[in-house]
Amino acid sequence: MGAAVVRGRHWGVALSFALLVALPTGVTGWYLWDRAAPRFASEVGFSVRTEDMSSASDLLGGLAALGATSSSKDTDILYRFIQSREIVAAVDARLDLRALWAKGDPGRDPIFAYHPPGTIEDLHDHWNRMVSVYLDSATGLLDVQVQAFDPRDAQAIADAIYEESQALINRLSDIAVDDTTRFARDELDEALERLKIAREAVTRFRNETQIVDPATALQGQMGLLNELEGQLAQALIELDLLRDSASEDDPRVEQIQARVGVIEARMAEERQKLGLGRDSDAAPGLGPSGEAFADLVGEYERLAVDQEFAERTYLAALAAYDSALAEGRRQSRYLAAHVQPTLAERAEYPQRWSTTLLTLLFAALSWMVLTLGAYALKDRR
Repeated sequence: MGAAVVRGRHWGVALSFALLVALPTGVTGWYLWDRAAPRFASEVGFSVRTEDMSSASDLLGGLAALGATSSSKDTDILYRFIQSREIVAAVDARLDLRALWAKGDPGRDPIFAYHPPGTIEDLHDHWNRMVSVYLDSATGLLDVQVQAFDPRDAQAIADAIYEESQALINRLSDIAVDDTTRFARDELDEALERLKIAREAVTRFRNETQIVDPATALQGQMGLLNELEGQLAQALIELDLLRDSASEDDPRVEQIQARVGVIEARMAEERQKLGLGRDSDAAPGLGPSGEAFADLVGEYERLAVDQEFAERTYLAALAAYDSALAEGRRQSRYLAAHVQPTLAERAEYPQRWSTTLLTLLFAALSWMVLTLGAYALKDRR
C-alpha cells in the first residue's frame, strides 16, 4: 500500500477549517479575554398581587374572605412594559443610562459598551441586550436581570425598573377604580336630580292647594258626609213619627222639615267637594280652580308615586355607587417582590469559556455541514 498523498482538496479542507472554525473561535476568545469589559448582574423578581378583602356587609353576611391572587394579564403587561421604550426613557431620565453603559469604554469594547450619545432607539436596542426579562406564565412570576459595568449601577437600574413597574400597576389600579365608579357616579347624579324634581313638584302642589295630604282631608270630608247622612236619617224618622200624630201645619213638622232641608243642602255641598258634582263657584274648601277633592287626591297620588319611584331609584343608585367604591378598595393591586434588587460581588459576564466553546461548537458544525455538502456534490459529478 502506497503512502497517503496530500491532495489539493485536503489543503482546501484544512484552509476552510482554519477560516470557518479556528479563526472565529480565536477572534472570539481574544476579544472576550482581552477587550471585553467585565459586567456585573443584578437580579430582581416580583409579581402582581390582587388583594380581595370583604366589605362590612360581607362580614355580617358570613362571607368574609381575605386573600391575594396573581393576575396573569397584569404580569403580561409588565413583561411588555419592561421591554418597551417608555421604561427606557423613564429610567434614562432618572439615572442617565447612556453614561452608565458607556463606562465599559466603547473604544476598547465596541460590542458590549454603549456608544453615546445615540438616539432613544439606539438606547432601547442596547437596553434589550443588557436587560433580560423572564416570565413564568404558570405562577405569574417575573424575574429581571440587569447588566452594567459597575455593580451599584446594575442594582440602581434594577431598583428603577421595580419602581417604574410599581408606578404602572398603581396607574392601572386607579384607572380600574375610575372606570368602575364613573358610571355609578353618573347614575347617582341622575337619580338625585330626578328626586329633587319630584320633591319640588310635591311642594309646589301643597303650596298651590294649601293641603298637605289630600287623602287625609278626603277622609275628614267622608266622615262629615257620613255624619250628615246619619243626622238626615234620624230627622226623617222623627218627621214620619210626628206626621202620624200631628197635622202638616203643625209648627213641629215645619221645624223638622226645615232641619231636613238644611241637612240635605249641606250634604249636596259636601258631595260637590268630594267630586260628585262640579261648579265653578265652588264652596270654600275646593281647589283654587274649583277642583274636587277626588281630582286633588288623584293628582297628589301621581306626584307621590313619582316621588317614591325617584327615592327608590336614588337609593339603588347610591347603593350601586357605594358598592363600586368598596369594590375598588377591596380589589387593590400591588407589586410584591420575591427577590429584592441584588448587589453583585463579582463580574459574571462576559462568560468567556462558555461563549468560546459555543462559538467553537457552532463553527465546527457549520464547517462539517459545508464540507460534507461539498464532497456530496463532487461525488455526484
